[in-house]
Amino acid sequence: MTATPCLLDTNILLSAVIAPERLPDDVSDRLRDVANVVYFSAASIWEISIKQSLNRAGFDFSPEDIHQLALETGFGELPIRSEHCYAVAHLPWHHRDPFDRLLVAQAMALPAHLLTADTMLTRYSELISLVVLR
Repeated sequence: MTATPCLLDTNILLSAVIAPERLPDDVSDRLRDVANVVYFSAASIWEISIKQSLNRAGFDFSPEDIHQLALETGFGELPIRSEHCYAVAHLPWHHRDPFDRLLVAQAMALPAHLLTADTMLTRYSELISLVVLR
């Protein structure tokens, strides 16, 4: 039996590639285990790009660098598919952030465990796994 893949939300992706010490040991082990399939979404790169263009605090790195680091880490890139966008229309409004809503829809469509530090997202599905960052 194969393990369910995981999808990283933007905050967990950033922690994994630029500040892995923020991740709990069990999550770090899961992400490093080559037997596990770990995805990051193109939506996260898009979100990082927007926040960088808005000169948001904490976004002083380029989306290109994060993309490259994610690939070098061994994470697979998950494109945004039309089917993922359709699913967003059927999600309850537990959360208003469009990027997070798309990530939830992608996780449900795959299926994959969405690793997130956002407690609000856990209301969507048992596939949402809360990660408490250090």
